[in-house]
Amino acid sequence: MKKAARQAVDRRAEELIGLSERLHADPETAWEEHRAAAAVPELLDRAGFDVTPSYLGLETAFHARIGSGPVRIALCAEYDALPGLGHACGHNLIAASSVGAALGLAAVADDAGLTVEVHGTPAEEGGGGKIELLDRGAFAGVDLAMMVHPAPVDVAEARPFAVSHSRISYTGKSAHAAAYPEAGINAADAFTVAQVAIGLLRQQLPSSARVHGVVTHAGDAPNAIPERSTGRWYVRAETLAELAALEPRVTRAFEAGALATGCELRIEPESKPYAEFRNDETALGHYRANALALGREFAPPGQAARMNRASTDMGNVSQVVPAIHPYIGIGSLPATNHQHEFAAHCVGGTAQKALLDGAIALAWTGVDRALAPRPREGSR
Repeated sequence: MKKAARQAVDRRAEELIGLSERLHADPETAWEEHRAAAAVPELLDRAGFDVTPSYLGLETAFHARIGSGPVRIALCAEYDALPGLGHACGHNLIAASSVGAALGLAAVADDAGLTVEVHGTPAEEGGGGKIELLDRGAFAGVDLAMMVHPAPVDVAEARPFAVSHSRISYTGKSAHAAAYPEAGINAADAFTVAQVAIGLLRQQLPSSARVHGVVTHAGDAPNAIPERSTGRWYVRAETLAELAALEPRVTRAFEAGALATGCELRIEPESKPYAEFRNDETALGHYRANALALGREFAPPGQAARMNRASTDMGNVSQVVPAIHPYIGIGSLPATNHQHEFAAHCVGGTAQKALLDGAIALAWTGVDRALAPRPREGSR
């Protein structure tokens, strides 16, 4: 069955690479992935999958399904890009690898007793697309959910932080900066105060905590007191519980900016928080063995392996169904994720090999899960 699955991936190799390169050349950001959400399931439709667009009411999500076996394997296809950076996290490769794995498993679905599903999951980069899908009933009853994520090097185990994403806005009052400065309430200054407070707060935070963000707007003209400023901020912690304890401390830093300047403050969540990841150890062991059989080499712990700490809404999926989220290397060092140089490495020969290896390793892991004894209800 593994041989047949690999042959199915190999037969579609050119089409999978073409899909990846098409996505890479046409990046779309969170919730705007209309062309990607149409392009990614095309191969699956031609291969006989039952494709549902606008899955569960989300315009840029889709669901594809084939087979009727008792073991349900879900492949997650991400395809959103980063604002200003394109596919600098390699979601073009994620989508193509998941499609490839599904095609490989489809070739053996009847013999292995599989139902193979692909979940097109928009807005991973801050929008929480998988959380929206979970809230609407997706993934219920799935035996294993999988995807493989590009990174500088191969790392099997995902250890992402929990994270919250917030939009911050201050509202003040405009005035002529030279003639009537006392009549203004400076919304840009509010962010300055808040960022100083956050910088000082970091001294008292756990070493694993992360607080970072960007100011997206802070005025329109140098001679007008800025009446509005906006930003996007992330807070990360080891677990959702630690995140819940940390967030009020960060909120107080933003409140300090409002108090010091007299501005009004508004904090709006961009999505529900992303959870820490819970690895299915059995499936992770299968993936390791399969990747090694393909000639992949896993990086030792340390600097090279740090991408496995990046947050993902796949963590929320892992809290509900067994899941893995390994990282596959594209040989990009010293370039790392979320850099223009990394985006450039997400096409080309090494990226193509990672795409196909990832698809085959996931397909083989699905075969391993199908042939393993079924776990008792409630076990992981």
